[in-house]
Amino acid sequence: MSQLNQLTDKLRAALPAEAVVTDPDVTRTYAVDTAAFCEAGAPAVLVFPRTTEDVQNIMRTATELRVPVVPQGARTGLSGAANAVDGCILLSMVKMDAIEEIDPVNRIAVVQPGVVNAVLSRAVEEHGLYYPPDPSSWEMCTIGGNIGTGSGGLCCVKYGVTAEYVLGLDVVLADGRLLHTGRRTAKGVAGYDLTRLIVGSEGSLGVVVRAVLALRPKPAPQLALAAEFPDNATAGRAVCEIMARGFAPSLMELMDRTSIRAVNSFASMGLPESTAALLMVAFDTPEPAAELAAAAEVCREAGATEVVPAEDQAESELLLQGRRLTLTALDAMGTTMIDDVAVPRSRLAELLDGVAEIADRYALTIGVCAHAGDGNTHPTVVFDGSDAEERARAQASFDDIMALGLKLGGTITGEHGVGLLKKEWLAREIGPVGVELQRAIKSVFDPLGLLNPGKLF
Repeated sequence: MSQLNQLTDKLRAALPAEAVVTDPDVTRTYAVDTAAFCEAGAPAVLVFPRTTEDVQNIMRTATELRVPVVPQGARTGLSGAANAVDGCILLSMVKMDAIEEIDPVNRIAVVQPGVVNAVLSRAVEEHGLYYPPDPSSWEMCTIGGNIGTGSGGLCCVKYGVTAEYVLGLDVVLADGRLLHTGRRTAKGVAGYDLTRLIVGSEGSLGVVVRAVLALRPKPAPQLALAAEFPDNATAGRAVCEIMARGFAPSLMELMDRTSIRAVNSFASMGLPESTAALLMVAFDTPEPAAELAAAAEVCREAGATEVVPAEDQAESELLLQGRRLTLTALDAMGTTMIDDVAVPRSRLAELLDGVAEIADRYALTIGVCAHAGDGNTHPTVVFDGSDAEERARAQASFDDIMALGLKLGGTITGEHGVGLLKKEWLAREIGPVGVELQRAIKSVFDPLGLLNPGKLF
């Protein structure tokens, strides 16, 4: 009996019949996430567990037969972390999508990894609560995927990223054992923080099957303004001044001219195309109008040519919808390669100017949108994927952007993760000692190297 037949027979014996898929036309569609320039192998089988016990059985089988396993969420990732390797089990967690508990007293939610971010957000809202992490793909991405990449979102400037909301995890290890990390309490410092170690590990240490998430009281509806700037330097100055003066915006986002024009072309939003940089600032305090007016004055002092405060929540949401559409709009222009460089806020303008210079040097369209409040930028290279020479220029520009980010004291990824796309750059950022220690940690959790092999390092 071939190993493939042995693998599928063992999986079918341990799982419901519909949970095991071997049709190559189906498995092929699950072999990649949304990242460009990332190769994918041919998976042996695709599985859809529904229970923790299912996942344990899958991992026991994988360990027995020495078969690699690639955990997956909704595959909205942008670094190739969910891409198949040859002969692997694709472990799709989307069927484990139960919200098991919402506790308003302790302000926690207990969820399975396949729960969609937006579904959880709406569910806790009914209890007067708020789950802050809100990636742009929140209508599609799953909590398990968010945990795997340590994702963020538009609200990070005030509320922080996924890692700050994960209190505890249930994790199936490579050999099928079940690990419980963390707690349900607001405080807890017992032992090493294995929860934080798992968050952002991209499925390389274990398979998350349950998460205890911290919730916050639902804030007031936010009110936003849009400020137009003639250049990146003045926009960057406004960002720095808003933070230096003690404001606590719920959102501070930036779009460059290329992004603005892409959104207008895609959705006829009517955003101002004459501006070099459009900064959006929002507040969700009980009385946001006064803070909005004060922030508007700061923008004018920094050099804004026009500042337009929204009059109500509906106008604010329309404005922010333009920002949320940026990556989709740029994607409609051609093949895209989305970067995820984060720099100190004080270096934001330098990064934007540097990306513009890189775009000119390589004769490419590169649009930039940014979570300006925390310095996390998303330069997006647009190119003709069928043109080999242009693909090479796109790859070179992408590398130059990451090098620029490191030069400015930043990091190669703020929320998308490393995956396949940035393996070389992770090694450059953390150095040989850092790589050595991270590999040693992985060997403790996964001594056979079966979980998401070839990713990260």
